[in-house]
Amino acid sequence: MDQVGIAAKEKTDCAWKSPWGAPNKVMSPCSLADVMSEQLAKQLQLDEENLGFSSNVDVNEPLITGDNIDTASDLMLAKMMQMEFDREFDTQLRREEKKLNGESKVSVSFENYRMVHPYDDSDSSEDEVDWQDTCHDPYRPDKPTTTPKKGFVGKGKNITTKHDEVVCGRKNTARMDNFAPEVQVGDGVGMDLKLSNQVFNALKQHCYSEQRRSARLHEKKEHSTAEHAVDPKTRLLMYKMVNAGTLEAINGCFSTGKESVVFHAKGGSIDDQAVPEECAIKVFKTTLNEFKNRDKYIKDDYRFKDRFSKLNPRKIIRMWAEKEMHNLARMQKAGIPCPEVVILKKHILVMSFIGEKQVPAPKLKEIKLSSEDMKQAYYQVLHMMQQLYQECNLVHADLSEYNMLWHNGKVWLIDVSQSVEPTHPHGLEFLFRDCRNVSLFFQKVGVSEAMNEHELFNAVSGLNITADNEGEFIAQIEGLEKMNEDHVQKRGKKAPSYHSDDWGPLMKNSG
Repeated sequence: MDQVGIAAKEKTDCAWKSPWGAPNKVMSPCSLADVMSEQLAKQLQLDEENLGFSSNVDVNEPLITGDNIDTASDLMLAKMMQMEFDREFDTQLRREEKKLNGESKVSVSFENYRMVHPYDDSDSSEDEVDWQDTCHDPYRPDKPTTTPKKGFVGKGKNITTKHDEVVCGRKNTARMDNFAPEVQVGDGVGMDLKLSNQVFNALKQHCYSEQRRSARLHEKKEHSTAEHAVDPKTRLLMYKMVNAGTLEAINGCFSTGKESVVFHAKGGSIDDQAVPEECAIKVFKTTLNEFKNRDKYIKDDYRFKDRFSKLNPRKIIRMWAEKEMHNLARMQKAGIPCPEVVILKKHILVMSFIGEKQVPAPKLKEIKLSSEDMKQAYYQVLHMMQQLYQECNLVHADLSEYNMLWHNGKVWLIDVSQSVEPTHPHGLEFLFRDCRNVSLFFQKVGVSEAMNEHELFNAVSGLNITADNEGEFIAQIEGLEKMNEDHVQKRGKKAPSYHSDDWGPLMKNSG
């Protein structure tokens, strides 16, 4: 073999001495014509691209063993590679663990399968293992020592009973972990805290009180009718109406008041009898807040006096709905324009809708009428008040421009749940208040024929009360109420019975 071949072979042996080194490819000399050739340029480019994939290992060469090379650096490289593999494995375990746990309160841990390498000196927070994920918590306080059944430990002067102040204090501190999660007890890690029995009992009682208060607030929120929503029981009743075919669909809320919320609905049928195409669902609020100061409208009403109970105020709400149903039935029988009762379910009253195409009729307060229409509305209201008092034996007790609607060229009366009979102890006072509201409104809008409250009261009630001032007029009204109350008490008047002919063909009272 010539010297050039021997030198080339030595060069090749040196290049492949270490298995971790990159091979050095020996370039053969070429002529200038070959360098200028485009085919050679393309070939060189392909060779550079495929340099990492080329293999010039000769299978006939002897294997490299640890006897003829120094393996110290190779061992270090192997350890470093193993360290990287362990890191990747731990990272993949963390991803799987996070994917399985999600937001669950019960977590799954792959701690026993992690490969935490002893040479891991990385400063990356992603590769570090949190101490909370480990099996051993170095900051967890030691459990207090338990007292045996005999009640003491030690002997002689070193005896310690279960009533020892230090032992009880540590036990009380450990028991704070059993408090509800929403009670913040603080963090006493690393501190030897000792709570006396008095302090612990006070904290325990406070914890129970907070839990009960939170439960009451949650229950009140769940069982109360909000401004634009209903409680679960009311939703169930409304769903049953739709399911039974009484209503086809329930739309949104179009009116909210002090004691009720009104929804629009599409009518269905009851016992093969058609229900009005558009209905109004009046849901009386179940919070009781608005009814506490309005019980005078029902507790002194002789129709419901025997059924009124201060001990069970929730029944008042159902009685309000039932009272409005009976009042509307009287008005409808007398021919007064008012909503037609469809069905009553506990505190839910379904009536006909006053309006068109889901648009409620405007109130007299909101609409702008001509002088002639307003004059016609005044005489119609006067006639309805006389009918309500003389034929229906009722006083509206909350009549104003806000409870009168203008629809199809006439006035409609709504919201009669508080209406009472004239024999009510305050019936004449309520009538005088209605007359004052009606008189002031029509005088304000320019109806010259509108009477004052005194004249309107006498025209509606048929009485002839004369007085120089309002105080004397009210005094005479109160005197008449007192005489009427004494007369009723002597007679022992009871609540009259209601017959089915007062209810109308579609009216049903369902518990």
